[in-house]
Amino acid sequence: MYKEGDFCAVGRMNAVSLDEMSSVSLMNRIDTKFVTTVSKLQLVLEDALQAGYRVCEIGGQRLLSYASVYYDTPDLQMYTAHRNGKKTRQKVRVRTYLIDNQTFLEIKRKNNRGRTKKKRIRIPEDYVMNFGAMQEAADFLQKKSWWSHEDITPETTTDFSRFTLVNKAMTERLTIDINLGFRNFRSGAEASLGDFVIIELKQDGRVDSQMRQILLRHRVFPYRISKYCVAVTLTDPQARPGRFIEKVRYIEKLTGKKLYHRTNN
Repeated sequence: MYKEGDFCAVGRMNAVSLDEMSSVSLMNRIDTKFVTTVSKLQLVLEDALQAGYRVCEIGGQRLLSYASVYYDTPDLQMYTAHRNGKKTRQKVRVRTYLIDNQTFLEIKRKNNRGRTKKKRIRIPEDYVMNFGAMQEAADFLQKKSWWSHEDITPETTTDFSRFTLVNKAMTERLTIDINLGFRNFRSGAEASLGDFVIIELKQDGRVDSQMRQILLRHRVFPYRISKYCVAVTLTDPQARPGRFIEKVRYIEKLTGKKLYHRTNN
């Protein structure tokens, strides 16, 4: 488990507050995911420091912890839609920001043009595993998604730690997720991704990205990946992995860690 002090470059960056970041609206935004390992991330962070990137700091902390509970139907319709490459799809999750225990029911929808929209509503922490017992949350799901709360149950947890960087011009943000771990509520199985890192670059589409140049210089390339789908692939023996097995094999190649042990799919 990596700690904030393991990343010296982040400790030397100037801080940016959540309010400052929230004031910047990237209207013409391009989102791109990249994957790498912690050792290569250290090199990226040193270059980011030299380029003047700042790091989000909340309550004196820069490495922030997140816990997400993903819901799905008994036959895994949300997972299956993504596995089968369906362009229009949704995911339902409850995410908790552990630094202040703020919890949100979130619905993510991807359309057939590849754009992702997220709707969310704040809920009490006590409703993480059964948000349908809260009428306002149940009504929100019914209105904003394709399912009612009776259709879905908790499938997996997805836990991780995150740094968020912004450039000097405030035209791009970078989320860096480490310490990725999963637990399946149906099977009880757990998995962790070791040194694996997921980076997401959110940039103004009208401006060249210095971070993209830094990443490519260190041979960190764009790669499409879903935390939830990797979690299900690794922890649910009943789920057919399909094309996600290629994602898992790529993670194994990067990290040198054996993750996928099933042979009956």
